[in-house]
Amino acid sequence: MFKTLLISLSLLCLANMGQAADHLLYFETQGIAGYSSELNKAIFYSMNPDAEMQKPSLGFDYIKRFSGESGDVATFALQGRLALTVDAENGNRVKLEPQIYNAYLKLKTPGPYVWVGHNRPAFGLSSYFDSHGLLLRTLAIQGFGYDRDWGVGMYKDFSWGDISASATTGSGMPVLFKGGNYMTAARVSYGVLSQDNLNLGFSLGYGRTLDTMGYELRDSEPRQMTLAAVDFTFLRNNLEHRFDFLAGKWLGEDTYALFYRFGVNLDPEGRLKVEAQPTYWRFGEENNYQLSFCVSFLATSNLTIRLGYTYDHNANDNRVVMQLYYYRPVSWLSKLPEKLKGKT
Repeated sequence: MFKTLLISLSLLCLANMGQAADHLLYFETQGIAGYSSELNKAIFYSMNPDAEMQKPSLGFDYIKRFSGESGDVATFALQGRLALTVDAENGNRVKLEPQIYNAYLKLKTPGPYVWVGHNRPAFGLSSYFDSHGLLLRTLAIQGFGYDRDWGVGMYKDFSWGDISASATTGSGMPVLFKGGNYMTAARVSYGVLSQDNLNLGFSLGYGRTLDTMGYELRDSEPRQMTLAAVDFTFLRNNLEHRFDFLAGKWLGEDTYALFYRFGVNLDPEGRLKVEAQPTYWRFGEENNYQLSFCVSFLATSNLTIRLGYTYDHNANDNRVVMQLYYYRPVSWLSKLPEKLKGKT
C-alpha cells in the first residue's frame, strides 16, 4: 500500500508543475449493510471483505485540467477512499484501509491521448464503464481481469468508434512485481455511445498476471493470461442492455465468463432504475452462476439509494445489501486559485 500512495503523490507533484486551468473536487461517502444467508449474519460489504468493492467509506474524486493556447493539454485525476472493513467471516474483524482508484496523468498528443498511472486497462466493458459506485459487478470486478491497473495506456476516438491499448503491471489495486508479472491489452470498438446509443467492442489480452483481491496477494506466482473478449452496450428509450463475454486462459486456467445486464429507467428523469444481471463463468474445473437484481433511486441530486440482491449458486447464498451513496461537488475549490492570487 505504501508503494501505491507514493506513486499517487508523485503523480500529483508532477501535475502541479503545470498551470491549472480548472479544478473539480467531489466528496464521496457511503454506507453499506446487508444480510448473508450463508453466514446467517449481517454483513457490511457488497462482495467480499477483502475486495475493493462497496464498503462503508469516506472518499474524494479530484480532477485537474491544464490548458495551453490551443485548449486542454493534460488532465490529472486522483480518486480514493478510506474504507472500513468488517469481516463477518472472521469474527467481525475490523480494519481501516486506504484505497486508490484513479491516479493518472493523461496527456493530449497530436495522435492519441496517452495516460500513465492507475487507470482502466483496455479490455472489455470495464475499459469504459465505471463501476466505482455501483453494487452490480462487471467481469473485471468479479475477478476476471482488473477494473484498474498500474501502467501506461492510450486511446483515440474516431467518428466510427475508438481504439485503445495498455501495458500494465497485471496486479490490479496494489503495485506489485513478482518475477515478471505484466498485462498487455488492446480494444477496438464500433459506435459512439453518446451519439449512436450503441458500442460494440473486441478485445485481446496477453501477459502473466497475479491473483489479487483488493490489496491482498493470494498467489505470488504470475500466471498465464491469454484472453479474447467481446462487449456490447445498447441504449434505447428507457432500456439499457450491457453484455460482456471473455474466453481463453486466466491465471493459467481455461476460462470463460459472461454476463448480461438489463436495465429499465422507470422515471423520465432517470431517478428510478431497476436492473437484472445473470452471470456465468467457468474457471478451470469450477463453474458457477449468480443472479443479481438492483433497484436504484436518486433521492436528491447528491444521494443515491440502492437495494441489491444476489443469489450465488455454489455458495448457496442469498445476499441482500442496501447502499446509501453520497457524491457532492466541493464548490469552494474552484474559488481557491482566485483567493490565493489575491493574497500574493
